[in-house]
Amino acid sequence: MGVSVQEDFRLILDIVTVLAAAAAGGFLAALLRQPVLLGYLLAGILVGPTGLGWIKEVVQVETLAQFGVTFLLFTLGVEFSLKELRQVRGIAIGGGALQIGLTIAITAVLAVASGWLTPVQGIFLGAVLSLSSTAVVLKSLTETNQMGTPQAQAMLGILIVQDLAVGLMLAVLPALDCPLPELAGSLAKSLAEIGLVGLGAVVGGMWLVPAFLRLLAQQESKEVFLLGVISLCVGIALLTERLGISSEIGAFIAGLMISEVEYADQTLAYVEPLRDVFAALFFAAIGMLIDPSFIAAHLPLILGLVGLVMVGKFCLVAPLVGLFGYPLPSAVLVGLGLSQIGEFSFVLASEGQALGLVSRQLYLLIVSTTAVTLLVTPFLLRGAPRLLANLQGIPFWARWLEGSEQPRALAPDAPQEGHVVVCGYGQVGQDIVRILEARRHPLLVIDQSERVIQQLRSRGIPYLYGNAASALVLEKACLSQARALVIALPDRLSMRLCLKRALELAPHLDVVVRATHEEDIEQLYQLGAREVVHPEFEASLGLCSHVLLKLGEPLEVIQQEILAIRSSHYRDLRPLHPSCLIPTPVSWLTPPSPPLPAPANGSSPEVLAWWEHWQRPVQPEWAGISGSAE
Repeated sequence: MGVSVQEDFRLILDIVTVLAAAAAGGFLAALLRQPVLLGYLLAGILVGPTGLGWIKEVVQVETLAQFGVTFLLFTLGVEFSLKELRQVRGIAIGGGALQIGLTIAITAVLAVASGWLTPVQGIFLGAVLSLSSTAVVLKSLTETNQMGTPQAQAMLGILIVQDLAVGLMLAVLPALDCPLPELAGSLAKSLAEIGLVGLGAVVGGMWLVPAFLRLLAQQESKEVFLLGVISLCVGIALLTERLGISSEIGAFIAGLMISEVEYADQTLAYVEPLRDVFAALFFAAIGMLIDPSFIAAHLPLILGLVGLVMVGKFCLVAPLVGLFGYPLPSAVLVGLGLSQIGEFSFVLASEGQALGLVSRQLYLLIVSTTAVTLLVTPFLLRGAPRLLANLQGIPFWARWLEGSEQPRALAPDAPQEGHVVVCGYGQVGQDIVRILEARRHPLLVIDQSERVIQQLRSRGIPYLYGNAASALVLEKACLSQARALVIALPDRLSMRLCLKRALELAPHLDVVVRATHEEDIEQLYQLGAREVVHPEFEASLGLCSHVLLKLGEPLEVIQQEILAIRSSHYRDLRPLHPSCLIPTPVSWLTPPSPPLPAPANGSSPEVLAWWEHWQRPVQPEWAGISGSAE
C-alpha cells in the first residue's frame, strides 16, 4: 500500500512539474512574442529525461497528455460543421490520398535507388514522412486566428485523411513482408472498420447524441453536463482506438455529432479550458521525447534531413492544393503548414522499431528530425501570412492573395466611433449597406472573402477582413464605440459566437441578427440580441401588409399589428405557438403580448383609441388570448 501511494504521489508530482514548466515556458514565449506552443515544447525538453530528468513517470504522463490532442480534436469538431466539412471533401479525399500515396512512392524510390534502405523499409519511411502534425498545426492556426480561412480548411481536410490513414498503416505494417493476399486482407479489414465507424457516427449524430445532451441539460447542473460531455468524447475516442482507428479521429467525430445540435456553444464553453490544460501537457510530453544531446551530436545530418523533408513535402503539397482550384498564396500556406512530420510518426517509428523494420539509429534520426520540424512549424505558420501580406501592394499578389484571418486588412478610412458594423456582405448585408450609405451613416463591413473585400475596396466602403466570429477581429472593429451591430452571417454557429463575443466586448451594444432558422429566434434573444429578424416571416408580413391595404385597412393600424407580431418574436406566425390572431370587429385588433409604445403624434383617433383600450386591464373575454400570446 505504501509503495502504491508513493507511486501515485510521484505521478501527481510529475504532472504538477510538467504543468508548471509548461506555464513558465508559455509565459516566456508570450513575453518574447513567440508562439506559446514553442514554450511548451522547450519546457518538456528541459524537465524531461534527456534534460534535467525531473520527470520519472514519462509513460504515464504521456498517456494523460494524449487527452490534450483528444480534446483539441473534439473542440475542433464542435466548432466545425458538416457543411464546412463537405466543402473541403475534394481536397480532403483527393488531395489527402494523393499526398500520402505520392510521399510513400517518392520516398521508397529514392531510398531504394540510393541503396540506403530496402523496399519495405522505404515504404515504411514514406508512411512516416507522409503524416503531418494535426495538433501542432491546429494549435498554431488557432493562436494566429486563421481557423476560418480557406487554407486552414484545406489543411484540416488533408489532416483528417492523414489521421484516418494511421489506422490503415498500423494494420498494414506487420504484413508488409507477408504475401499479397494477407496484406490485402489487413487493408480490407481496416477499411471496413472505418466504414463501420462512419455509419455509427451518422446514426449517433442523428438520434442518440442529441437525446443524450438534452437529458444532461434537463438536470440543470453544469457539473453533470460537463462530465457527460467528457464521457461522450473519451468514450467514442476509446471505441475508435479499439477498432484500430486513432482516438483523435474518434474525438473529432464526437465533436461533429454535437456541432449540429443546440448545445454546441455551451459544450464548447465548458470543454475549452480542459482542452488548453491538456494540450499544454501534450506538447510538453512531445518535448520530452526530444534528445538534445543526440541532436547536437548529429546536427549537420539532422538539419539536412529537416531541410530535405520540409522542402520536399512543400514542393509536393503546394502544387497538389493548386490543382484543386486554390489560389497560389493559399497553396503556399497549405504547403508550409503541412511540411512537418506529425506526432503519429512517433507511434509508427516505435512500431517499426519493434517489428525490426528500422534500426535504433534510424529510429533516433526519425524522432529527432520530427521534433525539429515540429519546433519550426509554429514560426512558419505565424510568419508566412505576414510575408505574403507584405506583397499585397503588388497587383499580381493583390489579385491572388487570400490572406489570414488576422484583422490587419483594415481599410485606411475605417471609422473608429459612431459607426454601424455589418457582419457579412451577402445579399442582406449589401442591402443594409446601400441604405446606410444613402443616409450617410458611417459603417464598417466585416467579411472573410477576398472577392467581397475587392468589391468593398473598389466601392470605397470601409471594411475589415477576417472572421466575424473571432474576438480579435471584433475588437479591431471598435465595437465599444459603435452605435449598432448587424449580424447577417450564413452559418448558425458563427452567428451565435459573433453575438456572444460582441456583447462580451460591448455589453450595451444594439445588436440586430438575421436568423436563418426558426428555432434560433428565441436563443438569439436569450443571448442578448436586441432584435432578431427572420426573412421568411418578414416576407409574410410584407405580403400581408399589401393585401390588407388593398382590403381597405388603415395603414397605421396595419403598422401597429406588424409591430405587435414583431414584438412577440413572431409567435403568432410560428406553428408551435397558439395564434392570437382572431377575427375582430372593424379594425379592433388582437392585443400583443408585450406592451406597445404609444402611437406617434398625429395618429388617427382610431389608432389612439385602440392603444388606450389595451392599456386598461384585460377584459375577461380576452384573458385567455392574452395568455396564449406568451
